[in-house]
Amino acid sequence: MEWLDGEFAVAKWTRDRKIEELGCFSFWSRTDQELSLVCPKDCLPEDAEKQEGGWAGFRVVGQMDFTLVGILAKISGSLAEKKISIFAISTFDTDYVFIKENDANAAQKALESMDFDFIKK
Repeated sequence: MEWLDGEFAVAKWTRDRKIEELGCFSFWSRTDQELSLVCPKDCLPEDAEKQEGGWAGFRVVGQMDFTLVGILAKISGSLAEKKISIFAISTFDTDYVFIKENDANAAQKALESMDFDFIKK
């Protein structure tokens, strides 16, 4: 696992909005009901209909093959046992997990107890 730098925000729009390049880590997802964004709080567009800051994030390091089973389930299950809620997103290569900043230390301890390692920065 590798912690991402900084505070993140999660935001959404229900009206039509163009996806834009923010010049920072950003994950946009569009469905038939909403447009969502996860990005560093200081990159968040001002026109978000709803937004919530105070998130810390980490990623599973390395490219994960699609045949791997249960990694995100093991992560989310370990955190659920400690009553730590998550916001998870997946890309083609890997998974990202966001938790409230005040839960970051407890989350790392819970995952390390399940034999997940965190890269030291």
